[in-house]
Amino acid sequence: MADIRSFPFARHLRSIPTSHIVHAQRGKVVHSGPGISFWFRALNSAISEVPVAESELSVVFGARTLDFQEVSVQATVTYRFGDPTVAAGRIDFSIDPYNGRWLGKPLEQVGTRITELAQQYAVEHITTVNLVDLLGQGVPAVRAVTTAGLAGDARLAETSIIVIGVRIVSIRPQADLERALEVPVRERVQQDADKATYERRAIAVERERAIAENELQSKIELATREELLVRQEGANAQKRAQEEAATQLIAAKAKAEQNDVQTRADASRVQIESAARAESTRTLGAANAEAETARLASYAGIDPAVLTALAMQSLAENLPSIGTLNLTPDIVTEALSRITRGPAA
Repeated sequence: MADIRSFPFARHLRSIPTSHIVHAQRGKVVHSGPGISFWFRALNSAISEVPVAESELSVVFGARTLDFQEVSVQATVTYRFGDPTVAAGRIDFSIDPYNGRWLGKPLEQVGTRITELAQQYAVEHITTVNLVDLLGQGVPAVRAVTTAGLAGDARLAETSIIVIGVRIVSIRPQADLERALEVPVRERVQQDADKATYERRAIAVERERAIAENELQSKIELATREELLVRQEGANAQKRAQEEAATQLIAAKAKAEQNDVQTRADASRVQIESAARAESTRTLGAANAEAETARLASYAGIDPAVLTALAMQSLAENLPSIGTLNLTPDIVTEALSRITRGPAA
């Protein structure tokens, strides 16, 4: 919007670079161009302000497809004014010389015209397409048809309106129909999700089976190694027992040989001692016999009474101590008689 300031006897206008100002006095254009400033008098001036920057217009309209289904189309049209002077001559862009505001609603008028034309070209194409085709592949076609129709429209060209581009934001059917159309897609997506779930479960089961097989293989390998360990330990124990038995056998043989040698030595020593004792006994016996023989020979010719007395003396020497000795008269008589008979003989 242009900036208009009041001064005594005149006013001053200053515009922005994106606004084209057309100043006419007495039917002639005095000032024209974007971003200009000038002095003017309000009573004899007609001023128009035309935007030269690109503008975007949102368009929403309904249409019916070939199979009689209602759809809602939302689009955005980008446009600009090619020749602002021509546009100012075709559409009322005049502003109030006192405050710089538009006296009418030129942009709404331009928007209504573009909306109606865009709707016309889009509807002409939509009515020739089925709903499914339109929702599936109709957006590029609708955009191309609408863009071509607006670019070649004679009424827009006369107003110097240049359509730069058209964007189709969305094409949507009615809510209940849209939900009905979503059902097969949702079912297919759900089936794909179920399939993915089943595949994931199958993969998980396969992995669990592989893990179980690995664990079983590990257990078998461990059992095999444990069996080999037990066998080795048994063999080691058997070998150790055999070695201990051999050691004990060798020790027993050595001890037996030692005992045999000791026994033989003891037997030889006993035999020698026995022989020595026998020889000693024999020698002593022979000596005793000779002594006894000599002693007896010495007793030869001795009176029996004397021998008896000697025997009694020897007996008395070898007898234990006698506390009491009883002599009967018979014994005394017999002894006295022998003693008396001895000398008489």
